[in-house]
Amino acid sequence: MYDLGAGLDTEVEPGTNLLISGPPLTGKRSLALDILAAGTERGEGAIIVTTKDGADRILKDFDKRVDIEGHPISVVDCVTRQQGVGEVRDDDRIKYTSSPVDMTGIGIKLSEVLQEYYQERELSQNRIVLHSLSTLLMYADLQTVFRFLHVFTGRIQSVGGLGLFTIDADAHDDRTMNTIKQLFDGIITTSEDDAPSVRLAND
Repeated sequence: MYDLGAGLDTEVEPGTNLLISGPPLTGKRSLALDILAAGTERGEGAIIVTTKDGADRILKDFDKRVDIEGHPISVVDCVTRQQGVGEVRDDDRIKYTSSPVDMTGIGIKLSEVLQEYYQERELSQNRIVLHSLSTLLMYADLQTVFRFLHVFTGRIQSVGGLGLFTIDADAHDDRTMNTIKQLFDGIITTSEDDAPSVRLAND
């Protein structure tokens, strides 16, 4: 089981994918990183797919929660190359794709990291964050993003990982939100006034 930590008082089965949904500036990314850090403290693998901030910023943020040195933490950075920041090359911790539009590339890099974690490092429990679906929906149509997510969440399910995906609820219409929600086993809702709440599909 995965204990979500972060004061959520919830455990979920391996292979669970959760949507973290709420208005802008309600701490979705921060909550996702907190849940990720709760796993890292237990020796689980952490993978962050970022379509919004560069890997350096994400790792700096994550390092405030848990010392990243010596822990299995990887980032798939979909931002830096698109911004044209010189020549960046993959290293042990960071893998780059050309842009958030390159969903095939994102899928390939994620598969590479998962393979390394499960097979080479023999980590049986891994948490994966994708921040943010709203960026993907800005660049691609709903059908394309849905197909990509269907594969992505399926992959996490098949390896018994925990998937966490953030979305700006206010940025999308009801049809988009309802379509996206179908792919998830539960939703963590953030709001300006209340603590985050968890609703699992089987509750």
